[in-house]
Amino acid sequence: MSLAAEVIEKAKCSKKTVTAAESCTGGMITAALTDIAGSSAAFERGFVTYSNEAKVDMLGVSPSSVDAHGAVSEEVAAEMARGALEKSRAQIAVSVTGIAGPGGSEHKPEGRVCFCICTERSLATQTVEFGALGRAQVRAAARDHALRLLIDHL
Repeated sequence: MSLAAEVIEKAKCSKKTVTAAESCTGGMITAALTDIAGSSAAFERGFVTYSNEAKVDMLGVSPSSVDAHGAVSEEVAAEMARGALEKSRAQIAVSVTGIAGPGGSEHKPEGRVCFCICTERSLATQTVEFGALGRAQVRAAARDHALRLLIDHL
């Protein structure tokens, strides 16, 4: 069973719906989930907020958080997930923001991705250093990691 199919199955069994707030994955989590037949029973909506402005406009991320911590930060990932939960009818949100590459900096290297998993009662963030695997590989790894977070939380 694929990771996405497992998310959909677990969400259906727990009678919960999922939302995703994506930056560097550009909709890959949403696409993976909606590729599964019957996903409409468990996937509520997805937000692709690639630019900082989109994060602010669509999810209510604070511009001061972006200024203080940068878009690639656990603080912004948390605000993205909270915003997705508030602006949807879902019970669980996952967010992802990172540097897929090429590029990065000494302080925020290529392959750094920040995640958040959020419900009405809990919020957990984490940063994963995937390394300079290449853009496509970092994005795929981030998608799969987000799906695993959902599986673990459901």
